Amino acid sequence: MKIHEYQAKQLLKAAGVTVPEGIVAKTPDEAAAAFEQLGGSLAVVKSQIHAGGRGKGRFKEHPEQAGVVLVRSAAEARENAERMLGSTLVTIQTGEEGKQVNTLLIEEGLDIASELYLGVIVDRAAGGVVVMMSSEGGTEIEKVAHETPEKILTASVLPGFGLQAAQARRLAYQLGLDANALASAQAFLPKLVQFFVDNDCTQVEINPLVVTGDGQFVALDAKVGFDDNALFRHKQFLELRDLNEEDESEVRAADAGLSYVKLDGSIGCLVNGAGLAMSTMDLIKYHGGEPANFLDVGGGANVEQVTEAFRIILADENVKAVLVNIFGGIMKCDVIVEALLAAYDQVGFTVPLVVRLEGTNVEKAREMLSASGKDIIPATDLTDAAKKVVGSISA
Repeated sequence: MKIHEYQAKQLLKAAGVTVPEGIVAKTPDEAAAAFEQLGGSLAVVKSQIHAGGRGKGRFKEHPEQAGVVLVRSAAEARENAERMLGSTLVTIQTGEEGKQVNTLLIEEGLDIASELYLGVIVDRAAGGVVVMMSSEGGTEIEKVAHETPEKILTASVLPGFGLQAAQARRLAYQLGLDANALASAQAFLPKLVQFFVDNDCTQVEINPLVVTGDGQFVALDAKVGFDDNALFRHKQFLELRDLNEEDESEVRAADAGLSYVKLDGSIGCLVNGAGLAMSTMDLIKYHGGEPANFLDVGGGANVEQVTEAFRIILADENVKAVLVNIFGGIMKCDVIVEALLAAYDQVGFTVPLVVRLEGTNVEKAREMLSASGKDIIPATDLTDAAKKVVGSISA
């Protein structure tokens, strides 16, 4: 689960991590009042969407307007807010459709001496939490990793011990920071890592992490994501969820207990099992098609879930065919087919439907499909299914 920058900074501040003073604004007048309340001669007006690259992004309605701007008066804050609020911001991470800005964060200006990159992630290869830092703050870390990987420094976190002060000092020293910044790193970095661990985060990214003129670390930006599977331990975070930032079909699927991710292709997929779903998508691509989604109905899907799954898939206007790929293990094939046929009647199909079945009671299930009289294309194996569903579009 992702949250907005202003929400992330509120949580980080409560955890003892230094962030700029900031005020949330939802109207132009609130933006102007926030500038006055901050009391300085410089402030930053920042669009709040679940995407990076906001500073370089531009609004569809106002191409001259950036998603993050410096302002030097309450009037400037109001004028920029008027253009930003309710407009669609397009960044490198939103795609051409962009995202509508409904909230702004007005922050104090800082005396910035340098900008760094800081990220905390779960590294599956290392089998634990890893801290990444780079002198290339404010840029896309993916570009840095590709072109100058030697500029990315890492430190592994020993489970149960957190990031040690010596590790924090070493990272700061390797970045060429002065004595004041070394001391600030020793306080700042362990707190951030502890926040990551305590809250079951999947990502905490500070880009840029700034070093002020007096050598203090401050999180100028903050991107935080939480592990959905651990939210039962952190139910307070559910209040921070912004459904306007999430794909409607993915929200529907989650409410129905389905694992669904929307993609850009034209072949809808309904599969039981995450690994099988990935293999299904791979074979569709191998045979010249493009999957429209990842959808795992799990091992105990019922009629209601299968019906909702079909409705979600067919609500995507790009879907030109559907492939159902079921391996009956815990859930028997005939039970799946019973649910599938009931869902078929309720939803109604206007695109080709290819069904591949394997596993427990598969012969009985195939007989049920054949006897149903419905316009369903059977497949003998996964390769056959992929070829048939791709062929049904090109035919």
